Amino acid sequence: MHFLDDNFLLQNGIAEALFHDFAKPLPIIDYHNHLPPDQVADNRSFDNLTQAWLYGDHYKWRAMRANGISEHFITGTASDKEKFFKWAETVPYTVRNPLYHWTHLELQRYFGIKELLGPSTAERIYEQASDQLAMPSHRVQGLLAGMGVEVICTTDDPIDSLAHHRRFAEEDRPLRMYPAFRPDKAMHLDDPPLFNAYVDRLGEVTNRSIQTFKEYLEALKSRHDFFADHGCCISDHGLPHLFAADYTEKELQNIFARTRRGENPSEIDITKFKSAMLVYFAEWDYEKGWVQQYHVGAFRNTNARKFRELGPDTGWDSIGDYRQGEALVKFLNRLDNGNKLAKTIIYNLNASDNDLFAAMTGNFNDGAIAGKIQFGSAWWFHDQLDGMTKQMNSLSNIGLISRFIGMLTDSRSFLSFPRHEYFRRLLCRLFAEDMQQGLIPNDIPWIGSIVQDICYGNAKRYFPFK
Repeated sequence: MHFLDDNFLLQNGIAEALFHDFAKPLPIIDYHNHLPPDQVADNRSFDNLTQAWLYGDHYKWRAMRANGISEHFITGTASDKEKFFKWAETVPYTVRNPLYHWTHLELQRYFGIKELLGPSTAERIYEQASDQLAMPSHRVQGLLAGMGVEVICTTDDPIDSLAHHRRFAEEDRPLRMYPAFRPDKAMHLDDPPLFNAYVDRLGEVTNRSIQTFKEYLEALKSRHDFFADHGCCISDHGLPHLFAADYTEKELQNIFARTRRGENPSEIDITKFKSAMLVYFAEWDYEKGWVQQYHVGAFRNTNARKFRELGPDTGWDSIGDYRQGEALVKFLNRLDNGNKLAKTIIYNLNASDNDLFAAMTGNFNDGAIAGKIQFGSAWWFHDQLDGMTKQMNSLSNIGLISRFIGMLTDSRSFLSFPRHEYFRRLLCRLFAEDMQQGLIPNDIPWIGSIVQDICYGNAKRYFPFK
């Protein structure tokens, strides 16, 4: 077996049949990513490979820093070509990191380049790929079409105008792009000046004065309705853990009023406010038949010095070790008790909690919808061979992997979609190993249909896209 050949990761003929005959031909539903919608609507053309590949990619930035590359060549003022050469210098040292696989898969799938990237090939690969990126076929929409992408769901703040989504929706194209409602800033009471600036901006967008908690909820609800009117059917939350403290309406009114006056809320006030907001958002999601997503477990912006210099989402986050179970139970149970628990996907960032999350989702599957509560795909630091294997094994052992809605990119890069292929190859490898060992029937048509469901069919049925 050769590196990245047609049967990469496929260790036997069963895996090859499952992948090539069942998984490979399917379209892609990428239901969570951070792609910029303006670039999709504008059908952006990239000037060179660095712009398409390195801008905003904190996975690569972290590897370059670990390899001793100066920030000047990462987020600094070096030229695009200089930055690419430093990435090429780093790539050979990413061996056994998923970046090594992703890098070469992306070069093959988008540009037909099978050479290994390194200092000796950097110039040639940079020129070849950059030349192709100048072609109409390699504008943003062409890159997505070439990977068979059917749906993308971006990540959008409630105050976003959705102008780019609206403009794109007017075009008659096979690709569909939907917004996702991401109200993290609307809960961020931790920083009163930032929170109050956000409330003021929300007031401007909704054309109202927001002085009370009731007015705040009404403004946010109007944005939730606005998103629904523009095709949104998914919400998303990035949290260290779920918040599920008890609260009263009077407490929330007082907490909001004091914060609007510029007072610093206490830790318990912050927890109560976030707990309440999560419930409000979840109830609105249920009323509209949306799918809600919770990404939990990250330590964010851990390097204070670099956060001050470069800001968020620049590569200073890591796996957290929060206690997850108690609040997760209380939050889901509160919604379920009121019969207001929407379809829910929960993503875990600490692999030591995989079994907990796999078991937790089963507590609230009530038989109304197959796979209603999902243990989401291996996320962020676990978006790699070992991490995906562990997540799928926990789900298989404790839940129903056959009802799993599969992979997403969670990416800011238009060149990241071979991650779906990577996942599909690994999925076929797992099933083929069990078939070869006699752990499941050697029935390729039946297992192939399950593979197809996990790769595409389950997500197609799960999300209420229109």
